[in-house]
Amino acid sequence: MFLKEKDSGHLVEILSLTELFDLYQQEVVGRYHYGEEVQDPEKFSKQNLIFQSGETLPRCWTDPHYRAAELKR
Repeated sequence: MFLKEKDSGHLVEILSLTELFDLYQQEVVGRYHYGEEVQDPEKFSKQNLIFQSGETLPRCWTDPHYRAAELKR
């Protein structure tokens, strides 16, 4: 899956979708997708990644307490 880095606008290929979907993981392993050579993998903060359309990642991928308000009812 390809996401975009907020700061630079570069495409990032996510190497582990399991890490991306795990709401307790704050970082994912990916690599920049530019140039002719494959870039080395590195860690990216989920907070700095967005979809290519500009939408933010779903809270259920990033926030372990995204349903906490429902428990208080």
